[in-house]
Amino acid sequence: MTRPIADLDQHPDILELRARYDRAAETPTAHVTDGGLMLAGLYLALSPWILGFATFEGDLAVNNFICGAVVVALAAGFTAAYGRTHGLTWVPVVIGVWAFVAPWVILGAHPSGGAIANNIIIGVIIIALGLMTMRLMGMRDSRGGDRGGERRDNR
Repeated sequence: MTRPIADLDQHPDILELRARYDRAAETPTAHVTDGGLMLAGLYLALSPWILGFATFEGDLAVNNFICGAVVVALAAGFTAAYGRTHGLTWVPVVIGVWAFVAPWVILGAHPSGGAIANNIIIGVIIIALGLMTMRLMGMRDSRGGDRGGERRDNR
């Protein structure tokens, strides 16, 4: 006998797991991480125009804008519905790695120093914040329980 898929949404294990993710997303660490990730994505999207390399290196400017917009959208999703978007926490890390190497891949051997420094710094920041977002569910709170509020018996 099979159950309809709609019944799975109401399964107690799924409901508890979503509640656990929601509790994890409400911690100060999650707020700072998601906010920082959103700001880093916004900066990545706007950096070609802030630093002025958009006119000379247009392909990198378009790349930075798209990657930054994706990071902003992901950070907004993590903030609004971490229980449903936690499976995408690896994506900002990949985008950060891409931002790090993009000047050489897109522009070849002679990208400008400003574009290189910008993408290296913001790429590392996005990688770090993405890794922090990935670790949110694995961190333990100061009461000895996990972030979901459950206590583990360490016997």
